[in-house]
Amino acid sequence: MMIHQIALVEARSEAVAAVLSQWRHGSPDLGVLVLLPEAERGWVADLQGLFRGQGVTMLGAIFPALISNERFLSQGAWLIGFDPMPPYFLIDRLSTGPRTAHSRISTAIREACAPLGGEGDPTLFFIFDAMIPNIGLILNGVYRHLHKQVRYAGVNAGSETFQPMPCLFDAESLVENGVAGLLLQDAHVIVRHGYPVAKTLMRAISTTGNRINLIDQRPALEVYQDVIYDEFGVTLTRDNFYDYAVHFPLGLVMADEVVVRIPVGLEDDGSIVCVGEVPANSLLRLIRAPSLDESHCVSSIAESLKSVARVMGESLLTFYCAGRRMHLGDGATDELLQLRRETGVSTLAGALSLGEVSTLDGLGTPVFHNAALVCL
Repeated sequence: MMIHQIALVEARSEAVAAVLSQWRHGSPDLGVLVLLPEAERGWVADLQGLFRGQGVTMLGAIFPALISNERFLSQGAWLIGFDPMPPYFLIDRLSTGPRTAHSRISTAIREACAPLGGEGDPTLFFIFDAMIPNIGLILNGVYRHLHKQVRYAGVNAGSETFQPMPCLFDAESLVENGVAGLLLQDAHVIVRHGYPVAKTLMRAISTTGNRINLIDQRPALEVYQDVIYDEFGVTLTRDNFYDYAVHFPLGLVMADEVVVRIPVGLEDDGSIVCVGEVPANSLLRLIRAPSLDESHCVSSIAESLKSVARVMGESLLTFYCAGRRMHLGDGATDELLQLRRETGVSTLAGALSLGEVSTLDGLGTPVFHNAALVCL
């Protein structure tokens, strides 16, 4: 993964122009991935004009906040320079339907892979608009088209309010309901949530996309209330649902792991809306999000990174789930500090994400997560 340099800059054209001028020296194929916080979204047009004027390729996304070491920032921009710019794409209007969506994405991936001639071990790094309701279904469709032609990783961009907002851009366009993709050669990607799983096993009998209607033949909320009380002694009501849901997410049982689904909405009929789809007849477990002292997530990431790459003194691209930050509160900055210390990297550079993507080990299939850290 040929990252040329990275820089955190102020939201000023002069600051970006100075960095590009320095980076372009001796790098005719320079391209830049731009990460912006939501508060700076009005700056996109200026950025586009600047990159067009300097003839530098750009791909970008807007997130709730940026990460700089152990801080979450609402101002500035991360510039991540590649030399050369890896193959990339930007697709809009994926809400037309999952079959059309995964066909368009698969075609874009094949075109991006063509110059590689089957060499290397490419990772397709997605950045989805978080408002797309069927990302998991789209990922499954892409896998059916491509199988193990690439490894899959990624994050969701957008607003932490989960309100529609154009959040993906290149030097020409600013789009919503879309996806950006970068094809990274020899990238080492670690995705972990480290959440422990409760004993109770449930079945989502009826679902609609990311809404769970019935669990074990009863309204989803009723079962969720009963299991939280039985497992953890918490009395859940409609009034305190949003206070507890981020701390007690549901776990979707996969082949050899449980992926997190954070409830973010409650309907009048007792159905529960989650971030990410829950297929009908899926097995579910209740999860208690751990405190920072109980979590082994960072240690697992550090060990995995050290086993595949030399990271001491390097920069680590890091994406941190917004729901995880809601759960940990101030402890989220402590977890980032722990990540930097245990990995030995000099800089954490990245953003707050609204959903994460990994590849299921052994099977090679893409998996959509909540509550995870993504480290490259």
